[in-house]
Amino acid sequence: MLVHLRHLRADLALPAIQLGAIALALRLGPGPGSLAALAVLLGTGLLGTLRALRHARLIADTPTARIVSAAQGYTELRGRGAPLDGDPLLSPVNALPVLWYRLRIERRQRNGEWRVVSTDTSASSFLLDDGSARCVVDPEGAEMLVRRRDVFVRDDLRYTQWSLIEHDKLYVIGDFATLGSADVRTDTTTEVRELLTAWKADRPALLQRFDLDGDGEIDLREWELARAQARREVRQRQAEALAAPELHLMRPPSGGRLYLISDLDPERIGRQYRWIAAFHAAVFLGASAATAWFGQIGVF
Repeated sequence: MLVHLRHLRADLALPAIQLGAIALALRLGPGPGSLAALAVLLGTGLLGTLRALRHARLIADTPTARIVSAAQGYTELRGRGAPLDGDPLLSPVNALPVLWYRLRIERRQRNGEWRVVSTDTSASSFLLDDGSARCVVDPEGAEMLVRRRDVFVRDDLRYTQWSLIEHDKLYVIGDFATLGSADVRTDTTTEVRELLTAWKADRPALLQRFDLDGDGEIDLREWELARAQARREVRQRQAEALAAPELHLMRPPSGGRLYLISDLDPERIGRQYRWIAAFHAAVFLGASAATAWFGQIGVF
């Protein structure tokens, strides 16, 4: 089953760099060029191993939480995908509703090979429902491991689309935040002062509302009326905010930690990262052995 990785730049770029270093070393032969290529292989092999193992450990060690009781911060969620209210996100290929897509368009060349001409990735948020509550998932900046892959060929164009659709099983690990009544500001004094400052900045409107005697000035009695009105408006806004439902959100974490969205089981994802780690470890060990062998025969 094919899996598409979006934003896994290091997982895709490091092997390409390593293959390029090996090709360069073979072309240049023994000497400074080979030494530089081995240094690249050592560095990328170590980096790739540590990175993949760190991601595998995060997936294994982060417990799955329920949305309704999840702690704020780095969290793992599992549930079913659902669209946000409003107009659905439609696939640009077949106009069917999707939660997320990535589209690659290729053109057939004269020699029969396919050449990529464009790519397009959706950035619209969607919902994860685990039965206890719903959480908005922001795919921007996430690493996407998605197995649904559809291919359409029309004339000399080939469209390859990876997608998530409604009711798909979803696994998400990232920064969980609950916004809403828990975040409502309740410093009434400060809010009243700020509201009065805003009213004073629009003097014509202030006079129209509170200059009861029409003398073009706000006296002490009229100012007290303005303060009382500001206090009433602030308390009303606070009450409305406290009554509003909470919004659960999954977003990219700080500190460069893994932000992953997938329709695969976490156990399989962890195995994939461990295989990646094993590959990079083999590159590192092979480069180490080659460096030691070249040193023994005096090539460097």
